[in-house]
Amino acid sequence: MDLETIREHCLKKKGVTESFPFNEEVLVYKVMNKMFLLTNINLPFTINVKCDPELASELRERYPEVTGAWHMNKTHWNTIDLTGTVPEKRIREWIKDSYWLVSEGLSLKDRKELRER
Repeated sequence: MDLETIREHCLKKKGVTESFPFNEEVLVYKVMNKMFLLTNINLPFTINVKCDPELASELRERYPEVTGAWHMNKTHWNTIDLTGTVPEKRIREWIKDSYWLVSEGLSLKDRKELRER
């Protein structure tokens, strides 16, 4: 899965914006101003996604391409190496799950606004 595919996949979701808040190499996707995916635009191509804590641990055991996210809460965030063998379908599911987890954590007002979009 390449970065342009990830970009298109993320931007199709309601309330999503992209920006470079940290530097020109780390692209961040947010839903209603809350981060749900980070990616570096240079090698190695990786993404960080939010994950249910139990599933995060399970995925790290199952896939060598999945590790605890660097500079993030490793209980809730995984890094996925996109140059590995994880199927694209699975990566899309993890992105969807991250978006959903972050969306569910939004304030009631923001969740209502998101649903109305």
